[in-house]
Amino acid sequence: MDLSALTPRTILRRARSYTRKLWVRVVIMGLMSFVALGLTQLIEGFVPDEIATMLHGDAADRLLNIIANAMLAVTTFSLTVMVSVYRASSTQWTPRVHRLILEDPTTQNTLAVFIGAYVYALVAIILRELGVYVDDRAFVLFLMTVLVLAVIVIYLIRWVLHLQTFGSLMDVTRQIETVTVSGFRERLQNPCLGANALTGDIPEGAEKVLATESGYIQHVYPEALHQTAAEQGARIYFLRNIGDYVFINEPLVAVIYDKQDADSEAVEEAVRDCIVLGDLRTYDQDPRFGLVVMGEVASKALSPGVNDPGTAIDVIGRIGRILSLYKDEEAKDREDEVLDALYFPPLDPGDLIEDGFGALARDGVQIVEVQQRLQKALSGLMRHPDAGLSRAAREAAVLHLRRAVQAIPFGPDQDRVLASACAEVRAAVSKADD
Repeated sequence: MDLSALTPRTILRRARSYTRKLWVRVVIMGLMSFVALGLTQLIEGFVPDEIATMLHGDAADRLLNIIANAMLAVTTFSLTVMVSVYRASSTQWTPRVHRLILEDPTTQNTLAVFIGAYVYALVAIILRELGVYVDDRAFVLFLMTVLVLAVIVIYLIRWVLHLQTFGSLMDVTRQIETVTVSGFRERLQNPCLGANALTGDIPEGAEKVLATESGYIQHVYPEALHQTAAEQGARIYFLRNIGDYVFINEPLVAVIYDKQDADSEAVEEAVRDCIVLGDLRTYDQDPRFGLVVMGEVASKALSPGVNDPGTAIDVIGRIGRILSLYKDEEAKDREDEVLDALYFPPLDPGDLIEDGFGALARDGVQIVEVQQRLQKALSGLMRHPDAGLSRAAREAAVLHLRRAVQAIPFGPDQDRVLASACAEVRAAVSKADD
């Protein structure tokens, strides 16, 4: 990517993706251990002799040896727990939750602190052997080591408390809901990624920019792309949304050039740099993926091997809470500055409801309690202030009620499912079946 196109928001987006990686936090904590040892040397020069000589170097050595011996074992144990939870969650619920477990901030921070403390102890022992820290002036080193021990104890307590629910069903579904709500709010607070809503047809004469590889659209950096488009007098129309799978040589965007001397190669290069493709969908900028994963958890719970309708009922409630946040991205009263050179397709409420409820509604079609809860959730969404979501919820309620009534053979069970639906949906189903 052209460095001149790295706007502050683009840099923040890229930096945020790196902060979720374990190795980044480990490197930061390792560097902080060197900073702590450097501060120890710096502070020691300002400490009066009568205080600096209060403790002998053996006192610090004992603490350093404890940290060096304990942290290696604790880190190995923590990594084993993380891998075990990852495998169990992938098997029991859905493999798509593995990214959330790997990016769990409490786990990553704990491992980073343990490794950072281990590095601190090793480097301090080496410096002691080299004579950098002498026996007669070990007071500051001792205090710094005590501070490191205090941090270790705090994170050990947090880690123990976290392990009580880590990888459990409630923890997994709560994490999925949290990350989906976060992505949903970020998307709706910045509708269409800050671009104009693409609701009409693409202008004639637009040039297509094709994908050079196959994969899911994982990230889009609209600010950097808008800067290039504005410089070249171009208008860029996104043909695919985040989370869509694109094959090689399929069009990514359509471009209209308003200047005759525009550099089309620069625009195409910016498009390919600012639209990141990968082999997996991610939760960043893609709230629909979170809804899909929630639905997968419910579907797995409804499988004969698990047979847990209660989980599906819980997931339906969580999906309903997420969808309640929806608002139309085409609203005209936007307060943020619009990237007027870009046109991006808004989220479709029908797709959102299908992502969340579609799979579990089909897999639980004969389970009365699941269908009752589903109809109540859709009835609630029918009262949503957004007309598009309300209409999509009504269409989904009619569809799923018709399927359930036809699939459930026992008459009283059919009546229970019908009674859980609102009168408008029952009337529509009766009319469709006549």
